[in-house]
Amino acid sequence: MKKNLFTYKKSGVDISAADKFVNFIAKISSKKRGKKKFNNIGGFGSITNIPSDIKNPKIVACTDGVGTKIEIANLIKKYSTIGIDLVAMSVNDLIVQGAKPLFFLDYISINKIDLQKLKSIMKGIIKGCQISNCDLVGGETAEMPGTYERGKFDIAGFAVGIVDKKKILDKKKIKHKNLILAIPSSGLHSNGYSLVRHLIKTKKININKNNFLKKELIKPTKIYVNEILNLIDRNLINGCANITGGGLPDNIKRIIPDKLCAEINLNKINPLEIFKWLKKNKITDKEMLKTFNCGVGFCLIINPNNLAKINKFFSKDYKPYIIGKISKGPNKVKLNDKINWF
Repeated sequence: MKKNLFTYKKSGVDISAADKFVNFIAKISSKKRGKKKFNNIGGFGSITNIPSDIKNPKIVACTDGVGTKIEIANLIKKYSTIGIDLVAMSVNDLIVQGAKPLFFLDYISINKIDLQKLKSIMKGIIKGCQISNCDLVGGETAEMPGTYERGKFDIAGFAVGIVDKKKILDKKKIKHKNLILAIPSSGLHSNGYSLVRHLIKTKKININKNNFLKKELIKPTKIYVNEILNLIDRNLINGCANITGGGLPDNIKRIIPDKLCAEINLNKINPLEIFKWLKKNKITDKEMLKTFNCGVGFCLIINPNNLAKINKFFSKDYKPYIIGKISKGPNKVKLNDKINWF
């Protein structure tokens, strides 16, 4: 008789497996937090402290995912880095406003709970939070049979940060004759993967047999939190932009005041090898610039007098370099010359 009973598990949802995953998260996240932090994993809501040293605190919130980079992870069966990507995509947006990341939450939806896969993703999320010096305070894992194909899943992240009102980076601080600096990316970050996957499929490339692509396409997004917050604390930057979907022109124009123009010399950009490889595959310069970061992961707008002071906060691989200046003009962005791809 029991064989004929309807159960949640028979429908494809295994609550006991989900509970094991929650216990795993609570265990590893509590080790990283330390005893003085709240531990809310598994509860109904998350509690965290508001820093007491900020006189006039303002809250900044961001959310994002990693797009179809998930399909690359599935293809090469490596899930340990996309959690870092997930954190990076939100916290790199927070710091554009000058905010220090406080806490992070994740949402994972999957056709059927695979503990090994989920644990690998979660380790990446926790590593991303460590790099950003923010707390993973909670999240949600949804087992959704029938919604996703076998082995398929999606992830989303939510970050909250805090900034003193006096340190908010807004357009008013950007002035005529300021310099525009490029901070190198670590690679594609988490943008443009639908075009990359279309190219790979069309050209019938097996990335598991191509060591260069296998390595490059799964590289985690660079997290710029520590470097940028150091600059903000010392009042060394007037504005910044996270270069994500839409590329350099679409993202930098979001922070440019009216009647000023970000004049960018494209021939100053140092494209990484992965972008050189993409360019060889019949992709126009215009398409490259609006789809990919092309080697520029983050931009700073600074007073020229601060240039020497800024460099010391960056490691060798991520030293900022000049790619343009702020000039007067009706257009928010002006692109000069062309990228030297080869």
